[in-house]
Amino acid sequence: MQPILQFSLHQTKYTTSPSHTSPPLPLKMISSQIQKLNSTKPSSSLLPKPSILSHGNPSLPIYKQQHLPKRQANFRIRAVLGNAMVLSKPSTTETAVKVKATVTVKVTVGGIFSNIGLTIPLDELTEVFGKSFLLELVSSQLDPKTGLEKETIKAYAHKASQKDDEVKYETKFTVPAGFGAVGAVLVENQHHKEIFLQDIVLEGFPNGPVNVECDSWAHSKYDDSKKRIFFANKSYITSETPDGLKRLREQELEDIRGNGEGERKSHERIYDYDTYNDLGFPDITSKLARPVLGGKERPYPRRCRTGRPRSRKDPSSESKSLINYVPRDEVFSEVKQFTFSAKTLKSVLNALLPSIESVFEDPKLGFSYFNSIDSLFDEGVTLPKPKNPGFLRTVLPRLVKTFREGGDELLLFDTPDMIDRDKFSWFKDEEFSRQTLAGLNPFSIQLVTEWPLTSKLDPEIYGPPESMITTELLEKEIGGIMTVEEAMKQKRIFMLDYHDLYLPYVNKVRELEGTTLYGSRTLFFLMENGTLRPLAIELTRPPSGDKPQWKQVFTPSCSDATGCWLWRLAKAHVCAHDSGYHQLVIHWLRTHCCAEPYIIAANRQLSAMHPINRLLRPHFRYTMEINALARESLINAAGIIETTFSPGKYCMELSSVAYDKLWRFDTEALPADLIRRGMAVEDPTARHGLKLAIEDYPFANDGLVLWDAIKEWVGDYVNHYYPEAIKVESDKELQAWWTEVRAKGHEDKKDEPWWPVLKTQENLVHVLTTIIWVTSGHHAAVNFGQYMYGGYFPNRPTIARTNMPTESPSDEEWKLFLKKPELSLLKCFPTQLQATKVMAVLNVLSSHSPDEEYIGEKTEPSWEENPVIKAAFEKFTGRLKELEGIIDERNTDLNLKNRTGAGVVPYELLKPFSAHGVTGKGVPNSISI
Repeated sequence: MQPILQFSLHQTKYTTSPSHTSPPLPLKMISSQIQKLNSTKPSSSLLPKPSILSHGNPSLPIYKQQHLPKRQANFRIRAVLGNAMVLSKPSTTETAVKVKATVTVKVTVGGIFSNIGLTIPLDELTEVFGKSFLLELVSSQLDPKTGLEKETIKAYAHKASQKDDEVKYETKFTVPAGFGAVGAVLVENQHHKEIFLQDIVLEGFPNGPVNVECDSWAHSKYDDSKKRIFFANKSYITSETPDGLKRLREQELEDIRGNGEGERKSHERIYDYDTYNDLGFPDITSKLARPVLGGKERPYPRRCRTGRPRSRKDPSSESKSLINYVPRDEVFSEVKQFTFSAKTLKSVLNALLPSIESVFEDPKLGFSYFNSIDSLFDEGVTLPKPKNPGFLRTVLPRLVKTFREGGDELLLFDTPDMIDRDKFSWFKDEEFSRQTLAGLNPFSIQLVTEWPLTSKLDPEIYGPPESMITTELLEKEIGGIMTVEEAMKQKRIFMLDYHDLYLPYVNKVRELEGTTLYGSRTLFFLMENGTLRPLAIELTRPPSGDKPQWKQVFTPSCSDATGCWLWRLAKAHVCAHDSGYHQLVIHWLRTHCCAEPYIIAANRQLSAMHPINRLLRPHFRYTMEINALARESLINAAGIIETTFSPGKYCMELSSVAYDKLWRFDTEALPADLIRRGMAVEDPTARHGLKLAIEDYPFANDGLVLWDAIKEWVGDYVNHYYPEAIKVESDKELQAWWTEVRAKGHEDKKDEPWWPVLKTQENLVHVLTTIIWVTSGHHAAVNFGQYMYGGYFPNRPTIARTNMPTESPSDEEWKLFLKKPELSLLKCFPTQLQATKVMAVLNVLSSHSPDEEYIGEKTEPSWEENPVIKAAFEKFTGRLKELEGIIDERNTDLNLKNRTGAGVVPYELLKPFSAHGVTGKGVPNSISI
C-alpha cells in the first residue's frame, strides 16, 4: 500500500499518514515518480478528479512551476516538490482517506450460491476476476464551485470469505480530501442472478464507520441496467436532505413508482395499485367468476398491481399466471426457507390439502359421533403415500408426525390448549360469553344503547324491522334482578350484532349447496362478578319467494330438553356467524387488506432515508406476500375460505359491504374502537384516559397498555425528527404519502370527512400509532389464537350447514331431531373434509416461526446509530417487558374471572414475546402470516 503524502507550501519536509510506517522515500525519487505520472495520459479514472491518489492513475494534471497559469482561483497548491506543483480544489479535510468496504451477502435458496442454473459458470468467472459488484460511493455534498454532484468513487468488490449463510465481499477506496460524508452507495450486481444484500460497511473514516443497511435484493445488471441506490443509515426528513443526495432521493422513488402500465417481472421492485380483480377464474368456468372488488359498486381497498393480462371471458378480471407478482423486497427472504410460516402455509395449501381431499371419498360426509372428532387428536388421519417421501414431515413436523410402513404418513393434530384444560368448555354458556371478551374475536361485542332493537334495512325487502327480543322476555331472563330500563341505564346489556350485515345475503347463500345463513343478534347481561351471561339469540330469515319473514328467539333458561337443544343449535349458528365475521372482516379486511395501501404508498412516496419510512418498515415486512398468497389460495374462488365458511362464494363480497358500511381509519385506533362500540368512555382521571364498560375485559386491558407503549415510542421518535409542527406540514414526502393512502390506496373512501390531516406532531403520532397497532397488536390478538379456539371446531364452527329444526321442518327432520338431537348438531357442523382442512390451516396460521421478529425486540440499524432514538427504543422495549409481567400478574388474579379460573385458558394473546410454534401469545412486528 502506498503511503498517503501530505505537503504544505510552508514545509520542505514530507510526512506519511500516521497509520503507515514505511520509511520516507528520497525526494529525487518522489519527484521522478510525479513527473512520470504527469507524462501519462489522463485516464477515465473511476475516482473524482480532485485526487492525486487512486486505485489506478491520478486524474489531475501536474504542472511545472514556470508554466503555472496566472489565474487558478479554484485551486490551491498542495505540494511543492522540486520544480513541480500539485493543484487541488479546496476541501474540508486535508488528507485523503483509505476506506475498506465490506459487503455482506446472504446465501439464499435459488440465489447465486445455490449451485443451480445455467448461469453458474458465468458467475464463477465473475468471482474469479473479482468483479462481483461495482460499488460507487456518493458524496452528501455538491461541488462548492460548480454546484453539481461530485463524481462518485468506484471500485469492484471481490469475494473475501464465506461462513455459514453469509458471504463477505471486500474492496478498498481512496476517498479524496474534500469529498465530504458518504451519503449513499450505488451497487451494480455483475452476476447473472439476483443477490440478497444484507449491509455494506465502510471503515477507515476518522469519525468511525459508515453503515449502509440494505436488506434487499440487488437485481442482475443483465435484468435491469439501473444501479441500486442504498442510503447510509442516517435519516433525513425531506427538507433536510443533503444537497448531494437530493437527486438520488427523488430518483430512488421514481424507480419504484409504477405508472399503471406493463406486466411486472419477478425481479422488479415496482409499487402500484389495482383493484381486487384477480379472485375468480372466469376462463375456467363461469361458476368461478367473481366480481371486482374496488370501485363505486363494491368499495374496497387497493392491492398491489401485477399487470397480468386480462381474462378472455371477463375483461374486467385479471388472468392467472404461475407467478403472482410481489415487489421483490416484499417477498420472504428465503434465507431459511422452511422456518418462515408462509412457506409452511404454502406447503399446507399445495401439498397437504390435496392429500386430505384424497382421503375423504365423500366430501359431504359429516361426523357421526363426537368420538370421531376426538380421533383427529388421538388417532389421526392416514394420508396416501406421498410423491416426495418425508417432505410433509419436514415442513409440517407438528402435523405430520408418524411415518408408517408402506410410505403412508399420519396427520395427527395436537389437542388445543382450551380442550386440553377442559374438554367440555366449548359446551358451556359461560365460555361462550367469556370468549367475546377474551377469545379470538374480542372486537365485536358492543353495548346496547337503543331499545327496542330495530333493523335499519328496508322493510319492503327484508320484512318487519322490529326484533322479537322483547322487554318482557329479557326481564324474565335477567331473573328479576332489574328492569331492562335499569339495565340500560347501568350499561349492563351487550350484544353481538350480525343481523343487518348478513340478512341481505341469506337468500343468496341458501341457494348454495351445503350451507345456510341467518341474520342474528345475541344479547348478554353483565353480572355483578364482571362476567357476561347470555340472555337470548334471535335468528332471522328474510322473505323468500312466497314465504314471509321468519324469525325466532332462543333462550338458555329453557325448562325442557327440546328448548335446551334448540339453544345449543342456535349457539352453533351464532358461532359460525362470528367465525365468518372474524375471518373476513376483523382479521382479513381490517388488518391484512387495509394495511396494504399503507405499504404501497410508503414505498412510492417515502424515501428509504426518510425517518417515517424507517419507523414503519419493520411493521410492513412480508405483508404483501402473505396477502398475495391469500388471493392465490385462501380468499380466491373455490379457495379455503369459500369452501369452508357459511357465506360460500359471497365471502369476499360480504367483506366489501363491511368495508363500505363500517370501516373508518379514525376508529381503527384501539381507544376509538372501544368508544365506538360503547365498550369505553373517555375519562381523564382513568388509566389510559378511558373507563371501560366491563372492567374485566382482558383484550382491552392488555391492549391499552400496548397501545400506550407504542404511542409513547412513536411520540419520542416523531418529536425528535419534527421538533416543530411546521416541519410536519411542510414535509413533501410525508404529505404525499398520506395523501396517496387516502386518494389511491383507499380511493373509494377518499372523500370521507373523518380522515385525519397531518398538520401537527400529534396528528402524525396518532396516525402512525394506529397503523403500528393494526399491524402488530390488532393482528396478533385475532390471529395467533386461531388454533387454540378453533382447532376444536365445535367451539368455533366455520360453517352451519343446516337450518334450525323449527324453521319449516319436515316431519322426518323433526322426528330425527327429537330422537337424536346430538346428530342434528353434528349435521350442522362442518363436514369431515371441511373441518380437517380448516384445522390444518389454522394450525399453521397460529404458529410463530423460529425467526419471528417481535415488537420491541430488535432495533433497526438506523435507530441504533442515533443516541436519542436508541434510548427511546430501549425505553419502549422496557415497557413491553413490563407488559409481560402485568399480564402474568393479571392471569393469577382469581378475581378476574374472564381470564382465570378452573379450566380457563389465561389470556396471553397480547404478551409481546413468545417461543416458536403454537403458543397463544406473542406480538410480531408485522402481518407476516
